Amino acid sequence: MFESHFHNECIHSALSNAEKICMVKGLRLTDLRKRVLELVWASHGPVKAYDILDKLGDKSASAKPPTVYRSLDFLKEHGLVHKLNSLNAYVGCSHPHERHVCYFLICKGCHQVKECCNRTLTKAINSTSDEHHFRPSSITLEIEGLCEHCSK
Repeated sequence: MFESHFHNECIHSALSNAEKICMVKGLRLTDLRKRVLELVWASHGPVKAYDILDKLGDKSASAKPPTVYRSLDFLKEHGLVHKLNSLNAYVGCSHPHERHVCYFLICKGCHQVKECCNRTLTKAINSTSDEHHFRPSSITLEIEGLCEHCSK
């Protein structure tokens, strides 16, 4: 589902963005939060909290389930990762400097996830919410199916 590219650049870019965002907001990007963000970006597929915990292994004695979940909550709160509720997993945000409504294409074959943004869809969601006097606190639209490669 993804175009060929240098994957290490994704991780480097995500860490650089996180450092800039935290500096501007006066937030502390701890070593554990950085490492959790790296592990989320280590693959373009969704990653579960316990998979992150397993990958941290003995390297981080302070890494316990609550600390990993707190790190993920911090990263999500500041737009650095997204939580895919249907999978109970996380993916990195490809454009954390922008507050946006995204939707996710989730391939049931290869388990890859593609983050997509569409202004028309965002306007429709906002219009529908306004029409019903509803204030969404969080919007996550997940669409499952098969990518082009897996549908062949």
